[in-house]
Amino acid sequence: MSKAWSVALGGLAALSLAAMIPLSVLARLVGDGVVALVIGVPCMAVGFVVARRQPRNPLGWLFLVIAIFLFVPTVGGDYAYLNYELGHHLPFAAAGLAVDQLWIEGLALFIVVILLFPDGRLPSRFWRWALRTWCAVFAVLLVDLVVDTAVALAAHPVRVDSTGGLAVVDNPTGGFAVVQHGCLLVVLVLSVSFIGRQVLSWRRSSGERRQQLKWLAGGAAVSIVGLVFAVIFATSSGSITTVAQWIGTFAWFGLAALPVSIGVAILRYRLYEIDRIISRTLAYALVTGLLIGVYAGVVLLATRVLSVSSPVAVAASTLAAAALFSPLRRRVQRIVDRRFNRTRYNADRTVAAFAARLKDAVDVTAVGDDLASVVQRTLEPAHLSVWTRPPGG
Repeated sequence: MSKAWSVALGGLAALSLAAMIPLSVLARLVGDGVVALVIGVPCMAVGFVVARRQPRNPLGWLFLVIAIFLFVPTVGGDYAYLNYELGHHLPFAAAGLAVDQLWIEGLALFIVVILLFPDGRLPSRFWRWALRTWCAVFAVLLVDLVVDTAVALAAHPVRVDSTGGLAVVDNPTGGFAVVQHGCLLVVLVLSVSFIGRQVLSWRRSSGERRQQLKWLAGGAAVSIVGLVFAVIFATSSGSITTVAQWIGTFAWFGLAALPVSIGVAILRYRLYEIDRIISRTLAYALVTGLLIGVYAGVVLLATRVLSVSSPVAVAASTLAAAALFSPLRRRVQRIVDRRFNRTRYNADRTVAAFAARLKDAVDVTAVGDDLASVVQRTLEPAHLSVWTRPPGG
């Protein structure tokens, strides 16, 4: 039965995706289609795999629902935009407007995924009641959305905004605004508590569970940063350039990190490489930021203070950034490894200490024993043997 449901939900998501791509092109809303594609495809893939392999884990089913909530509203919005804005006079355009409003509700389900990670079980009655409260408030939001949508569709003319959604629903007023903002505030408070629950769980965990939570934290951090930038650019869309709007669109891509990281953690695929991934990501992000600062500083210093011509200043800044890259990367990498990739940091120190001792060693047996000890501490192999060629052999 579970396999049939996974096929049904996965098939619905795939059909919605297949319909979304041409509609986004025809409606000239490619940006919205790309965002739904980048976030929804990982959700669909992870949801289908987890639902098939772990049918009792609700996270797989939630990801499939999220994918449907991303694809179907995008299809509806594009279809309605073709009718109301581009004048194609299509049937059932009102239904497209109605389902278009479910996009944000689909993203809201991500917070339930975070709470239920990794196996869908909650440790206490308190968190079960917190989840029920969240679901009740979410249901109120959906009812408010249905009523608001019905009122908006009954109006003449029907007003559609630049993204193909109902203008009245996207910017509610009166009682609808009070209900929506109140529910969103409760959802926000509960969402923060859900994240806090996983933070506390990480502090008490160890071994494989700790690595799973690191994957969750990494994906959630990227998603939150992307969401913040996307909201910032979206709320200021009236005063920014086309390039900045595309940057805001790309910021939405960060939400794809959450389903990918959770899929890796649940399926335990290459789980223990998270320390290396976090270390490298942080190191290169810090190095990039520092080099951008150096580049901008040298350009400003040369052009504003020293009155050097712009081409010369740019060339000097580029050379300075290139010269600093390798030594700066090594230094930052050591600092980051010391905090986030302690295994590699300790291994490097152990190997360096062994190399220093090796300079003064003369006894082959002592060197072999020392080498075996270093390999055992750094690599922790199941079996270890050292072979040395006898003198004159």
